[in-house]
Amino acid sequence: MIGASSFEELNGSGSDYSEEVEIIVNVGGIRQILYGDILNRYPETRLAELMNCITGGYDAIFSLCDDYDPGQREFYFDRDPDAFKCIMEVYYYGEVHMKKGICPICFKNEMEFWKVDLCFLDDCCKSHLNEKKEELEEIARRVQTILDDLGFDTSESRWKRFQKYVWKFMEKPESSFPARVTAVLSFLFILISSIVMCLGTIPDLQVEDAEGNNVEHPTLDNIETACIIWFTMEYVLRLMSSPNKLHFALSFMNIIDVLAILPFYVSLILTHVGAKMMELINVQQAVQALRIMRIARIFKLARHSSGLQTLTYALKSSFKELGLLLMYLAVGIFVFSALGYTMEQSHPETLFKSIPQSFWWAIITMTTVGYGDIYPKTTLGKLNAATSFLCGVIAIALPIHPIINNFVKYYNKQRVLETATKHELELMELHSAGGDLRGFRGDTQGSEDVKMWYHLKSSHSDTFIPALSKEKHHRTRLQSCK
Repeated sequence: MIGASSFEELNGSGSDYSEEVEIIVNVGGIRQILYGDILNRYPETRLAELMNCITGGYDAIFSLCDDYDPGQREFYFDRDPDAFKCIMEVYYYGEVHMKKGICPICFKNEMEFWKVDLCFLDDCCKSHLNEKKEELEEIARRVQTILDDLGFDTSESRWKRFQKYVWKFMEKPESSFPARVTAVLSFLFILISSIVMCLGTIPDLQVEDAEGNNVEHPTLDNIETACIIWFTMEYVLRLMSSPNKLHFALSFMNIIDVLAILPFYVSLILTHVGAKMMELINVQQAVQALRIMRIARIFKLARHSSGLQTLTYALKSSFKELGLLLMYLAVGIFVFSALGYTMEQSHPETLFKSIPQSFWWAIITMTTVGYGDIYPKTTLGKLNAATSFLCGVIAIALPIHPIINNFVKYYNKQRVLETATKHELELMELHSAGGDLRGFRGDTQGSEDVKMWYHLKSSHSDTFIPALSKEKHHRTRLQSCK
């Protein structure tokens, strides 16, 4: 207990004490001298409260710090010293910048401990914090999905449980061996259907119908029908078992599935019914146009390929770079096609008939394709072509690097999320009584524990989400940030 004489000594000159006194804080072994006039710029922070409550007694001091040495007038905090150095900037500059290498979630918790509002955190650092929050939320969602797959709620109806089982069977190949076999079969049907579509265009494999037109071989047609039946059954089962049918129907990949299936049935209807309602030649043209839409089924491979999914998301996140690339090419195409048309007009056998026609030459030149169907014949035209070629190489090369970075960043992020999800499940097994995750789904208490697991606000580490149990896990700030 600190004596009264010690407090009187600290009290100094009464009301002017907080403005003139200095205190020593020891944060994680790093000592620093702080002055009252600086700390009182933000009176609601922990350090300002500590400065103003020194005369309040033992309980007031130890409610704000971990330890206190009255002889040295030194306050001890078991916190991260690197984060504290960054947070101290608010007293001098009115804003906080997070140093590179510090976990954003840990830094947020540090700011909450020192009672510094997050509004002082600079916008550039808030983006890192939001990104980290999204990663933790994604990990929580993945773990929750795995927990949902481990068992079914016995209070649900039999149809609801059957619906969940079918959804897991069709959408999650890793859930069981039969589901994995079904996914492999679906992948093979996509390949077979694509191969049959290509083979059907070979003239030697086609046969003549009653009107003398070349059509696909009946064997290939039967294989195509079998593939369509498989795709239809797959889509119907997934639609029936979907928990949100509207979201399912509007999903991009499911729209691709419909486009891969629909042409077959529309062609079948037009072939058998449409001929009675319109001319035969119009029916054949409509059927041929619909059969071309079968190429959409190749995009079904993205459902079974993480590489294609990564590429899709990388391109979606690179719209700005792709827009810059198209803008550069559009400007170059317009300029060089106009120059090429103007410079080639003096040649009697010019191939540049108009500026719109010259667009084709500019496109294949700037993209380094160069078919040679249109080419300049004058010296100035050749110089213009050489310049357009060099400018095209530069225009294409400039935005490529950010697009590649987005791809690598997303790919690495997915690997980190997968590893983190496995790590969280292992931690859950360690903290569970029997080491079986199914135990968390059996009763109401387990359900409450699962909810606590995803309460991210009490997380003290960048890789550790709070455990399912309600007991507190004591870790020092230095341990958490390592």
